Amino acid sequence: MRLLLTSAGISNPSIEGALVDLLGKPIAESSALCIPTAGYGSSFGPVGPWRFIRGADLGWRSVGVLELTALPSIDQERWVQWVREADVLLVNGGDVMYLNHWMRTSGLADLLPSLPELVYLGFSAGSLVLTPRVGAEFLDGKPLTGDDRALGTVDFSIFPHLDHPDLPENTMAAAERWAAGIAAPAYAIDDDTAIKVVAGTVEVVSEGHWKYFTPVS
Repeated sequence: MRLLLTSAGISNPSIEGALVDLLGKPIAESSALCIPTAGYGSSFGPVGPWRFIRGADLGWRSVGVLELTALPSIDQERWVQWVREADVLLVNGGDVMYLNHWMRTSGLADLLPSLPELVYLGFSAGSLVLTPRVGAEFLDGKPLTGDDRALGTVDFSIFPHLDHPDLPENTMAAAERWAAGIAAPAYAIDDDTAIKVVAGTVEVVSEGHWKYFTPVS
């Protein structure tokens, strides 16, 4: 997979340019699948997924919806083909550990490593779910898996929505405390920052502010 991990999706021209670079073609020639699942585990309820789907159309050639909780009841060959035919997955924010549970249970987590050309665009929890650990600060409730470990697709953790005006608790000082608890490589990113990962190479794309935390041995 080619990853673009964000707090808030395509929020500025630099992040949009990074997405087009990962796709290797214009957005208008690309097909997208929206994954709204994490939103159902959050306090926003069904409003959150609807807002995500409505706002996800950037002018794609086609847009579909892949609801992970439905996949166990669908023939696997059918939905796997849908994913293989997509150029990009747009993965919603919400409850990261709820998303983690359903990515594993549905089988999507096992499929993704076999799709090197697929672009994965994470929004908030959709980004955090690929990290090794989330941190207690971003657990909306008791995790279905029992702890804060996520998929570990990348080797760093993410503190999203840094200094967001509607999230006064998401300060740099809070990010530093969170990073000390993670005790592993980590980034704090605001809504104008993305982390681009291709073949293990990490690049920060930003028109805002961010910080990398080196683990203390």
